[in-house]
Amino acid sequence: MTTMTDTALQSAPATPARGYWATVGRRLRRDKVAMGCALILLLIFVSALVAPWLGLADPYQGSMIRRLKPIGTPNYLLGTDELGRDMLARLVYGGRLSLLIGILPVILAFGIGTSLGLVAGYVGGKLNTAIMRTVDVFYAFPSVLLAIAISGALGAGITNSIVSLTVVFVPQITRVAESVTTGVRNMDFVEAARASGADAFTIMRVHMLGNVLGPIFVYATGLISVSMILAAGLSFLGLGTKPPEPEWGLMLNTLRTAIYVNPWVAALPGAMIFAVSICFNLLSDGMRSAMDIRN
Repeated sequence: MTTMTDTALQSAPATPARGYWATVGRRLRRDKVAMGCALILLLIFVSALVAPWLGLADPYQGSMIRRLKPIGTPNYLLGTDELGRDMLARLVYGGRLSLLIGILPVILAFGIGTSLGLVAGYVGGKLNTAIMRTVDVFYAFPSVLLAIAISGALGAGITNSIVSLTVVFVPQITRVAESVTTGVRNMDFVEAARASGADAFTIMRVHMLGNVLGPIFVYATGLISVSMILAAGLSFLGLGTKPPEPEWGLMLNTLRTAIYVNPWVAALPGAMIFAVSICFNLLSDGMRSAMDIRN
């Protein structure tokens, strides 16, 4: 009996060891809330990208005789805005600029902040002090005020909005990257690489970057929701996108006078900003939970 059992165990195929990222992916796929949010974001992304091929109305063409039509009007599923332009078309096309201004600054800040935090955390000493004290100067200002101040100094426009938001998020990501790098710097595999004669750049690029990238990426994903709100706020104040471009924050600004006439139509851009921000927040929480494999 024992011989048969041993033979069966030896002939059974060995279960391959699951790597860290494979485990994270499996845990994330089991999170229904995170997967639902990812699906919603994917639908919004795809619809914005393929908007010209969806057969929508011209988002720039309006008519004063059909202004502020209510939701459910024939041929205007989500009504019309204050100039008679189709709201569905403007919301879909507006996703292009809104997502661009909301996501691109976080991507740029992620690259810059991770590099600065990695260097500051690994090298330490005076270089760490110089980088982190400079970062703290910008970090001391509230994000909203700093974004408004920089955009006001540079002038209105999409490019200046992206620059201002990037400056806002670089200090936050740098602090996180420096903290994570400091915790990894004295681990055994880093000491082994240092003892083997590897230079500082090689150690940071090959041995440390992969170990610090996960927590920084999760944190940066959570910042996208903040970026979306700040970008919409800049456009609402006239410091972002210029008319007649469709953009959710600018649409909120132009529709604010119609809130007492047709409040449901006026609330649609805000609902889109809210939905996308919540989805990014919940997706970030799901990623953070999936990466904590101790649970």
